[in-house]
Amino acid sequence: MMSPFFFFLFLSYFTSPVVSTNRNIFILGGQSNMVGLGGVYKLPNSTTLVWDGVVPEECQPNPLILSFSSNFTWEKAIEPLHGDGIGPGIPFARSILDSNPEVEIGLVPCASIGTNIAQWARGSDLYGKMLSRAQMAVFGGGEIRGLLWYQGESDAHLPNANYYKTSFQQFISDLRSDLMLPSLPVIEVAIISGGDQTSRDIVRDAQIQTAAELDNVECVDAMGLQLGPDNLHLTTASQVQLGKMLADAYLTIGNVTSTPNNS
Repeated sequence: MMSPFFFFLFLSYFTSPVVSTNRNIFILGGQSNMVGLGGVYKLPNSTTLVWDGVVPEECQPNPLILSFSSNFTWEKAIEPLHGDGIGPGIPFARSILDSNPEVEIGLVPCASIGTNIAQWARGSDLYGKMLSRAQMAVFGGGEIRGLLWYQGESDAHLPNANYYKTSFQQFISDLRSDLMLPSLPVIEVAIISGGDQTSRDIVRDAQIQTAAELDNVECVDAMGLQLGPDNLHLTTASQVQLGKMLADAYLTIGNVTSTPNNS
């Protein structure tokens, strides 16, 4: 008799909008700038955050771009991808499609606002959820092509910053091992906000050095991208630009597989 867990997977497989053995799957991890707070602002005289609802052309839905939902099913990817505001995920996928128009992209949102690198260590709740979502995302077809990672602002203070490089490299090693993908491409973003300048520079150096020291790791520098009024989170326009930068970086070390035309 089929166990409840595998019955759920079986059901999810057949209730997803598209079943593809050539789905190119990308994990989205990190904290608020990967979640995406583009277009999010505070109401006057309030702490309530709202999204302005503006969806640029680069973030519009595309039938070849899917998102792995909280219910573990594939759905058409729409903004806000993580449920908050505009992030880099859909612009990344659309940029991949610009150069590979017949591929299918599956995004697995896993980022969580305000999290530090220790909260993503193997054995943590966030790590376990990300690993489970990634493993379930490939059920029924597709391959995990890479990890998009934007995190570090919550570690831009002492002593955390001093341990960031070791912790981040261990995280990459653990994730590759647990996914059984020893060469999994990782596209990370060097932070430009959060904490104090000295600690932020330590984290940035750790991120840049990690890309230089580990195979199949690319670092995209967010320096020069515009921050919103809170001086912490990227604007919508910056998130769109970041998505394109992430795609360009990924295509230097990774690949995607086209979906066969069965028509």
